[in-house]
Amino acid sequence: MDIKIRGETIDDYDIITEINNLAFGGTGESQLIIHLRKTKEFIPDLSLIALFDERVVGHILFYPITIEAATNTFPTISLAPMAIHPDYQYKGIGTKLVIDGLQRCKDMNFDSVIVLGHPEYYPRFGFTPACKWGLYSDFEAPDEAFMALELKENALPDKSGKVVYPKEYLEV
Repeated sequence: MDIKIRGETIDDYDIITEINNLAFGGTGESQLIIHLRKTKEFIPDLSLIALFDERVVGHILFYPITIEAATNTFPTISLAPMAIHPDYQYKGIGTKLVIDGLQRCKDMNFDSVIVLGHPEYYPRFGFTPACKWGLYSDFEAPDEAFMALELKENALPDKSGKVVYPKEYLEV
């Protein structure tokens, strides 16, 4: 499949909402995206869509968050949510979105990425349980589902602490 990845535009908002609603079977994730777009921290270039034959078939969002360590606060970025239209799932579109998005995060000088996701999916990109670095969050999730990835070598060893998400994530 010839998939193109680009940043979202205002013209993509409705289809992004539709894809998230279909992929997740509800409106929680699409409402999260709508609310995050209204924040000053939102980075439009990290809200990416996948196009197949000029049709939007997938979306991924990377959003800045922080790690509150014992003596300092460090920036990081979350990967969530990611949704692929049900008619296009299992065709490698999610993989292309993740790879492109991780490169964009690295190019924007983010050191690490945090994801709460499927433990059988994200390790293929290098994600490992965040507890490896002493990272935890308010989400009740098994260690294998709460993962981190260093975009720069040794970005996380001295940053153990709480991964802090904005209130919008906690409302989903």
